[in-house]
Amino acid sequence: MFDAKIRPLIDPPLNKAGSVLAKAGISANAITLAGFVIGLAAAGLISHGLFLAAFACIVLNRLADGLDGAVARHTRKTDSGGYLDITLDFVFYGAIPLAFAVYDPQANALAACALLFSFYANGSAFLAFAIMAEKRGLSTDAQGQKSLFYLSGLAEGTETIALFLLMALFPSYFAVLAWVFAGICTVSAGSRIILGVGALK
Repeated sequence: MFDAKIRPLIDPPLNKAGSVLAKAGISANAITLAGFVIGLAAAGLISHGLFLAAFACIVLNRLADGLDGAVARHTRKTDSGGYLDITLDFVFYGAIPLAFAVYDPQANALAACALLFSFYANGSAFLAFAIMAEKRGLSTDAQGQKSLFYLSGLAEGTETIALFLLMALFPSYFAVLAWVFAGICTVSAGSRIILGVGALK
């Protein structure tokens, strides 16, 4: 919901940093992979109860996620880079709830399953529409310049990262936060499906 609204605020500094990194010869894919490793480190830290360190890794992962696209815009955007970026993002999104379930299965496992279900529903609606949008030549830059069509929803990247950061800061409230956000994501998935069907008629 907030992704499009924060783009005008975060894109200028990201683009400046992306220009510097591109001139230094650092590739977008290298940043994507580095960010992914940091994201998996966050999950590993959570599973061992090291929540503040995980918080820092989540921030760094998201910074890398913004910088890889900025570097690509200053060098060359590729389909393989876009594919790698979105695929590893989804793996990261799934790893964080799983890590909380590993840390405390009795308290967190069911809520983590509900959250992962809602992510699965959202991801399916999101990516399936992107395929159909490409087939029809549809495009949008509402969430910035992306490799595929971003169908907006109630819960997007900004809200998800805010959730993960809250979970890292207040791990004892993971289950409550997960259940609430799972409900929001499920509503978001439903709205995306309805919007998608309407747009493709």
